[in-house]
Amino acid sequence: MLLKVEDEVLVIAGGDKGHRGKVLVVDRKQNKVVVEGAGLVRKHVRKSQKNPQGGRLSKEMPIHASNVMVIDPTTDKPTRIGVRYLDDGTKERFAKKSGASLGKISPPRDKYKKA
Repeated sequence: MLLKVEDEVLVIAGGDKGHRGKVLVVDRKQNKVVVEGAGLVRKHVRKSQKNPQGGRLSKEMPIHASNVMVIDPTTDKPTRIGVRYLDDGTKERFAKKSGASLGKISPPRDKYKKA
């Protein structure tokens, strides 16, 4: 999974289809992400010192990673993510539609340097 925290995504399936938000949590084992404002449920909370009011709280629940797409920073539209090596051997994520960089993944490695 190539999603990272702070990526802006669009929900493409499910009850929150069309919602845009930032990724708050990435669970790589279960292949799920928590998106800001998407997958909201009501959680009933008893009164306590931590929460003196009690009542119903809204909480974001995880969404399967296949149901979200990253927003391309240049075109502002949903895109798939690819991985490529730069000339200096650095690995980076990129937007498939525009080719724009989405950030580096790993430091330069001699094995992937171009001569």
